[in-house]
Amino acid sequence: MSTKPDVIRKCLWPACLVGLLITGILSLDCNLLHFHLRKVTWQNLRLLSSTSSSFPAECLSETKAFELPQEILSHTQPVKRYIKEAFYEMSIQAFNIFSQYTLKSTWESDYLKQIQIGLDQQLQYLEQCLEEEEQEKEDWKEMTEDGMNWSGALVPQLSSLELRRYFNRIDNFLKEKRYSHCAWEIIRAEIRRCFYYFQKFAARLRKK
Repeated sequence: MSTKPDVIRKCLWPACLVGLLITGILSLDCNLLHFHLRKVTWQNLRLLSSTSSSFPAECLSETKAFELPQEILSHTQPVKRYIKEAFYEMSIQAFNIFSQYTLKSTWESDYLKQIQIGLDQQLQYLEQCLEEEEQEKEDWKEMTEDGMNWSGALVPQLSSLELRRYFNRIDNFLKEKRYSHCAWEIIRAEIRRCFYYFQKFAARLRKK
């Protein structure tokens, strides 16, 4: 589960024009990043809800707790870069999960393609904004080297690691269940829950 962003875009290029109609042409203004993240995440939530009318009762016995690592981003004053890096990791991992979908009778394939396009555009936006902050990151390193103690120095790495573990649990579940109808319904509900969490967290980019 390590699909690279450039590979993702090659896979989605035939649908790019459709994606522009769905999410609009990106305005690469990092001051509006929080707005874009909330917009795309909300669209994906709506699309996921549209893929199935209700959770199948026959799948209830197979549900599992995947332990979404909410605590990794619950710091009192999270640095904006941490939030962006977490969104970046989540977008890649979610795209990889959706790329494994094969049951055409379960989810509407066009809805799924729209979700993937939104995630890809989100990745492009995040890449630019993270690059623009690279100098700021270097400044933090210099301050730390001068003797400042920065307790959050390991948070980005830990956040990415915990998110990867979370999505690995989802990936392993799909494999164990052989990508069954119930497995995909359970994962659809779980990733929707993940999107809800990140939707709320995006607002903190504007507040800081």
